[in-house]
Amino acid sequence: MPGDMRIVLVANAASGAFAEGLTPDAIRARLRTAGLDLLPEPDDSLPLPDRLRAALRMEGVTAVAVAGGDGTLNCAAGMLAGSGVALGILPLGTMNLLAKDLGIPLGLEGAIAVLAAGQTRAVDVGRVNEHVFLINSVLGMPARMVRHREAFRGRRLGIPALLRLSAAVLRHLGPYPRLSAVLSAGGRRTRLRVRLLAVVNNDYAEGPGKILERSQVDGGELTLYIARRLSPWRLARLALGFGLGRWRDEPGLERRAAARFVVSARRRALRVMNDGEVRLIAPPLRYRLMPRALTVIVPEPVR
Repeated sequence: MPGDMRIVLVANAASGAFAEGLTPDAIRARLRTAGLDLLPEPDDSLPLPDRLRAALRMEGVTAVAVAGGDGTLNCAAGMLAGSGVALGILPLGTMNLLAKDLGIPLGLEGAIAVLAAGQTRAVDVGRVNEHVFLINSVLGMPARMVRHREAFRGRRLGIPALLRLSAAVLRHLGPYPRLSAVLSAGGRRTRLRVRLLAVVNNDYAEGPGKILERSQVDGGELTLYIARRLSPWRLARLALGFGLGRWRDEPGLERRAAARFVVSARRRALRVMNDGEVRLIAPPLRYRLMPRALTVIVPEPVR
């Protein structure tokens, strides 16, 4: 990165690592030690969206370093996309999926080193109506699933963790109704009754150890995964397939690619989980991709 880069730090103290004693002041001190030119952080008594807006308006800012998890980065991306101001990632959340996709170290010192000596890269941003997502957008059982997210805090995402999540989801399969919707894409309308519909910004990769890792972040395409039924047996097979790195061909799992599409339903609002954060959005849900709309600071490529 250019030596004259000016950074604003915006820290989400509700993220996982802050519960372990880390403070925004400590992060700020480490950024200065790394030689970064820091602008004053916005008033930390303000809500996170207000602080991000204030950071973006600061004179001379070239990057906003966000300390938090994927949900915090989602909030930042909604404001930084298309602005020309780069996003710096200090991954302090539970899953940190975006940082993993971009090769950013999960340790704080390593992530700061990327801010100090990395390069910029433009990545795709997904959008559903006025909301953005950097990783995925999920319908079906998001509100039921997200409540179990705390069980993963600080733990490695592997087969045992996936099996625990699967067991938690199984408790809701019976009482949770399937979603009835109409999918419109490429001039074709498909009626669906699904347990789960996941929209991925680009697509997931397959391979041993590649659990919820994406194959690319700037391929210019959305991928839909549709599960019309999720029996206990199918869910267990899917969890095992994730761990083994072979799951796309599991029975009952449909996969489609599209640049844009619409999901319609006869409901006043649908629960949608974007990058782990649940919100109510009135249908129809209009999904589209914004190619390379967000600039992110990433590690220099290994030569």
